[in-house]
Amino acid sequence: MTYRSIVTTAVALAAVVIAHHAVTAKGGQTTANKLLNPTQLNEKAPDTYKARLDTSKGVIVIEVHRDWAPFGADRFYNLVKNGYYDDVRFFRVVPDFMVQFGINGSPGIQTVWGAANFKDDPPKQSNARGYVTFAKTSAPDSRSTQIFINLKDNAFLDNQGFAPFGRVVDGMNVVDKITPEYGERPNQGRIQSQGNAYLKSEFPNLDFVKKATIER
Repeated sequence: MTYRSIVTTAVALAAVVIAHHAVTAKGGQTTANKLLNPTQLNEKAPDTYKARLDTSKGVIVIEVHRDWAPFGADRFYNLVKNGYYDDVRFFRVVPDFMVQFGINGSPGIQTVWGAANFKDDPPKQSNARGYVTFAKTSAPDSRSTQIFINLKDNAFLDNQGFAPFGRVVDGMNVVDKITPEYGERPNQGRIQSQGNAYLKSEFPNLDFVKKATIER
């Protein structure tokens, strides 16, 4: 193992320890503390539910249909319910294409979720404007926490395996207002290793999710 890899591993482990102590200091097994153990967050989602995103630009409501993409619906439900998306930045905004978010602002939490991939769902809906989909790579079962909202009809994504699990039913005008100032400039590797500290320092005008909740 090289010196550089030892340092990188040590930094990642330190981030997890810091996150654990910061959360535990608040007392007990809080929902935030559960975020340090992805295997605990495996609750089956309701057949349909709504997630409310209170953002820096306004409120966005996403209606999720489990029969569209059950694995995606379950993952999103557990992440929202346990506060994963709170204070998360919209770090990638490509006009006339999509808005992407889902890298946690705490490197410690992001470290454990970065490897918490889940199974693919076959696309049953098209990536039309306002539809919400988990991001992934070309590798199978590579989805984890990042999602995007389609700004226009992107049907070409369907045959690439991008499976929508919900759609924006209120606040699409808010989605359209999310700043595209920085485009795709934020570096995902640095977001994962440095969190919101990096984004606030170098991309201070990014819009973000203040709080995400499940609506009853």
